[in-house]
Amino acid sequence: MTKLEHDGSEKYDVDQMLDVPTTHMAAEQEGLKRDLRLRHMIMIAVSGTIGTGLFLTSGSTIATAGPGGALLAYCLVGLWLVFVCQAIGEVATLLPLPGAFNAWGARVFDEALSFQMTWMYFINWALTIPAELAAAAVIVEFWTGKDSSFPSWVVPLIIIFIMIAINVTGVKAYGEIEYWLSVLKVFTILMFIVCGILVDAGAIGGTTYGLESWSYRDAPFVGGFLAFVKTLVSVGYAYGGSEMTGVTAAESRNPHKHVPKAVNTVLIRIAGFYISSVFLLGAIVKYDDPALQNSDKSAAKAPFTLVFVKAGISAAANYMNAVVFTSIFSAINSDFYVATRMLLSLSRNGWAHKSIGYTNSRGVPMVALAIVTSCSCLSLVTIFVGSGVVFSWFVSIIGSIIFQSWILILIIHFRFRYCWKAQGRAVKDLPYVSWGYPYGNIVATFIGVCCIIGTCYLSVINPPQNPGDGAPVEAIAAFKKARDEYAQGLLGAWFPWVLSAILFFSYKFVRKTKMVKAEEADLDTGRFVPSESDKEDLESKGPFWKRALKLII
Repeated sequence: MTKLEHDGSEKYDVDQMLDVPTTHMAAEQEGLKRDLRLRHMIMIAVSGTIGTGLFLTSGSTIATAGPGGALLAYCLVGLWLVFVCQAIGEVATLLPLPGAFNAWGARVFDEALSFQMTWMYFINWALTIPAELAAAAVIVEFWTGKDSSFPSWVVPLIIIFIMIAINVTGVKAYGEIEYWLSVLKVFTILMFIVCGILVDAGAIGGTTYGLESWSYRDAPFVGGFLAFVKTLVSVGYAYGGSEMTGVTAAESRNPHKHVPKAVNTVLIRIAGFYISSVFLLGAIVKYDDPALQNSDKSAAKAPFTLVFVKAGISAAANYMNAVVFTSIFSAINSDFYVATRMLLSLSRNGWAHKSIGYTNSRGVPMVALAIVTSCSCLSLVTIFVGSGVVFSWFVSIIGSIIFQSWILILIIHFRFRYCWKAQGRAVKDLPYVSWGYPYGNIVATFIGVCCIIGTCYLSVINPPQNPGDGAPVEAIAAFKKARDEYAQGLLGAWFPWVLSAILFFSYKFVRKTKMVKAEEADLDTGRFVPSESDKEDLESKGPFWKRALKLII
């Protein structure tokens, strides 16, 4: 029997607590396989964040808000994300449940909150898959040409079949594929950063850029505060997926070791990749360069390609197109994984039909996979409205859902700490303690609330004015474009909150749920209890330089 001590006064029998079905979430982990290693978990989180958001939309962010505005947006949202992931790390190390942060709400707050969060997070990934598939169709147009007779729906369909084959194999195969695809992306980012530094300094390319673009015309902050706010959703979409570590914890071999290392090392890498890349882009490419807008989402005009071309790498467009395509493939693979696990959590908690929770002998939720595959077929609407249009609309909605998830994770973490202390437990008893609490969480919550309010405010001001039937053709075309952008912003900003309110209050009304009392919060069911070998694995071994190197790499 394993015993846990709290403040040295009481002892709890962990094995007994894990067997007590205090909630119906006790059965959540049944059927899953703990086959993910540390390298898998780190690269899965990296893979979920480095994708179309950075490769295709970073240029339009600089074009909209200027190099200073774009860099500030990435820094602020990145800081918010740092403390979100720290909150996830603390709770996921203790409670590595398949629903992750979505399941924690029922433990410490209200079951209605978990119901709402899990469904919204599933919707987030169910929409992300067709968004990425639409982007894949756009990328292939670089080789086939826009006027080609090649059907745009063929590429998404082929990728869907490949995703089914990978996910049916099991979580170990999924993790291994993600690892090697992520290595390619990381190599490309590092190559870009080195190349960007050399181009900016004039070592290659024949021109010294320095910080000229930061003093060019209206730079560094273009369009004022509203332009800055306009970029936030795109930045949120670019960063989205970093919280994936909490979901993978349920299938980690040793959450006490893997989750803390994943949340710490991944954040260092991603912050360096994103912020360094955006800074170099803003320094080398002027904000009014037409190619930065990349309205057709072509890699030939993507900002990364522009820098490689300035460095004299003639094959840059083809290489970047291939990298972006593999990045999308990798991201879709992660999307399938998370979406199926969210459906599994919904089923195991009684919030979706119990048949959805079925897993085969390899730990794969087969019915959930079939449903996610059906949702991915939304990408086939690219046949009718065009891939670029589909991608842009999905980005608006997904970015706002991500913001909502992050702010709720912080709120749940505040409540978790309150419940932990209310039950007489010491913070030092937690297997991992998030650094910066509570001040980091307060700063992050403030940034998050400001981002959400700013995005909602921007969506309702300055509605486009119809010039009338007798107006010039150019004016009517401009009005239609502005009308579509306004509708896109309105839907993106408000859809998550309206749907969340409906889900939360409907469930609360039907099930008559109440807020969980801090003293009665279930903080034990589903806890990971490390074996003796796991405990030995947690001990730092080897010389200092090796341990320091492992922290970075």
